Amino acid sequence: MKNITKTILLAVAMLCSVSASAQRTSGNPLFEGDYADPEGIVFGKTYWIYPTFSAAYDDQLHFDCFSSKDLVKWTKHPRIIDATEIKWLRRALWAPAAIEKDGKYYLFFGANDVHEGEIGGIGVAVADNPAGPFKDLLGKPLIGEIVNGAQPIDQYVFKDKDGTHYMYYGGWRHCNVVKLADDFRSIVPFPDGEMYKEVTPENYVEGPFMFIREGKYYFMWSEGGWTGPDYKVAYAIADSPFGPFVRKDVILQQDDKVARGAGHHSVVHNPRSGKYYIIYHRRPIDSNKRDNRVTCIEELHFDAEGNILPVVMTHEGVRKDRL
Repeated sequence: MKNITKTILLAVAMLCSVSASAQRTSGNPLFEGDYADPEGIVFGKTYWIYPTFSAAYDDQLHFDCFSSKDLVKWTKHPRIIDATEIKWLRRALWAPAAIEKDGKYYLFFGANDVHEGEIGGIGVAVADNPAGPFKDLLGKPLIGEIVNGAQPIDQYVFKDKDGTHYMYYGGWRHCNVVKLADDFRSIVPFPDGEMYKEVTPENYVEGPFMFIREGKYYFMWSEGGWTGPDYKVAYAIADSPFGPFVRKDVILQQDDKVARGAGHHSVVHNPRSGKYYIIYHRRPIDSNKRDNRVTCIEELHFDAEGNILPVVMTHEGVRKDRL
């Protein structure tokens, strides 16, 4: 009887240990459901993720978002905006990008998988709360034309050191940067009079992202095909938000033991702990479904020279890290 009791107590202790361990790490994927192109950002003391609802184009008609105080426990905020609000949306609501300005929260998005002569492109919505509900700010695309060969999708809004807001965007292997007006209702000329500057680095396909670390501009993007095993993330480092962006290396790619098609990412920084995290989507190793993409997270590491080290994909994710 003592041996049976001892065995039961040991089993209970092991289960408690596993449960405690699970609570200390986020696990990958971070939350249930097919979500891709995750935009991570910090608002106050909360982490937020704004992803694409990964489905057939005609079913991609809304956004959900997720929030967390510690990177481990995530809360879903459903349907923060949908086709009932974006009147010009008919399909393919993609890759949201969020930013706060003057107490308002802005959500930039791509819609309609637009081609030459079609209605669609990059739109912008606004809310009083990061969980919405968001309202279409313009009732039409902010950018709806194809310039420098860049399809107007996959926008990332970047606030520079001087407070200027730039937007990097582009599919079809071309990337542009534009300067946003203070009210985000239009784009404005650069000092040289140009409206669009092409900043396409080597092997660029889509999904641009920018952050500053120790005074340097880290520009990142996705390469390969989003439905294939060659999808991956590469980066460059520059002294200016306009580059030149000379490709340094690939830092995230598939691991045949963990997942495939890893890419279209973002980066968040916890100023309290000093840690950086890469938030990205990947395909489960045992799935061949086109839209079966899930949102994951890993810690991002740098060497002594500031180069980004290759990301090791895990099932464990990251430990708790409060802001």
